[in-house]
Amino acid sequence: MEKVHIGLIGCGSISDSHLQAYAANPQVKLVAVCDLNPERARQTAAKYEVPGIYDDYKELLADPNVHAVSICTWNNSHAEISIAALRAGKHVLCEKPLCKTVEEALAVQQAVEETGRILQVGYVRRHAANIEVLKRFIDAGDLGELYYAKASLIRRLGNPGGWFADSERSGGGPLIDIGVHVIDLCWYLMGKPKVVSVSGNTYRKLGNRSHIENYAYYQAADFDPSVNTVEDMANALIRFENGASLAVDVSFSLHARKESAQIAVFGERGGAEIEPALAIATERHNTILNVDPQLTTPGFDFVDSFKREINHFVQLCRGEAENLCPVEDGVEMIRILNAIYQSAAEGREIRLDQ
Repeated sequence: MEKVHIGLIGCGSISDSHLQAYAANPQVKLVAVCDLNPERARQTAAKYEVPGIYDDYKELLADPNVHAVSICTWNNSHAEISIAALRAGKHVLCEKPLCKTVEEALAVQQAVEETGRILQVGYVRRHAANIEVLKRFIDAGDLGELYYAKASLIRRLGNPGGWFADSERSGGGPLIDIGVHVIDLCWYLMGKPKVVSVSGNTYRKLGNRSHIENYAYYQAADFDPSVNTVEDMANALIRFENGASLAVDVSFSLHARKESAQIAVFGERGGAEIEPALAIATERHNTILNVDPQLTTPGFDFVDSFKREINHFVQLCRGEAENLCPVEDGVEMIRILNAIYQSAAEGREIRLDQ
């Protein structure tokens, strides 16, 4: 079978993770890149030796040499470009979140159903090696029914600014940027139960704290300290139809002593910490056991997980795998995120089972 010809749309920072993984896959040929900034598109093409260079995604999609695309653009363009790509006959890997609104998400799902093309949502944490190991324990029933999960990703100073801080382009702050990863991961491990209600809070108290000196953090290419229309932090309690629940809190900016990542799931027979490293707690013969799976990388390996995600997409394009992150899961996650923002704005619980 011939190589899968890949086009990439949006040459911002996350695109490097896609391109490096594609370049390392012997079943892939990188054939085109596109960016609104022609110079950035040219620089990216030169770096990865890509022949096709575009500054209009519609022209890239019209290229018959492109079989599939990675969409790495601003969140507010994900739906539009995904739908156009699907209707142009391309398979799609769309960076998370799938889009900004439920209406957009449903339109993308409809395009997938009508075209028969593949759309994989970029939930990279599902592909992590430690998650693959944990999933085997869960699927074998070793943890029993999972009834509670909690996730926390805390940045004390980590608002990237630029489009990340512009709600019109991003759809929100840490909740939709990093919260989506951990909410999705817990939901996925819990067996994707039906959501019945959401109660959430968002806070805009600290801003981007651009006055802070002597502490470096990632800033977007279009960082502008005067622009910040997203929340500093968010928290939520999500309830499911089977009685399970998920508690989450995430921040770009918070008066915390250190950055932290803590993710855990709990079942009737055992529990598992996922971040900072995979560890399992259970009991045998009336004795509590702490089990440490022996893994080369027990925590989240960013580079390897992207490689595994891209390899999975290539397998999908070649008809060699079943979609681990289908469009339906992207739709459900947008329902949850939108409900959290609505709950925070209206100061009440939002029901999703009506």
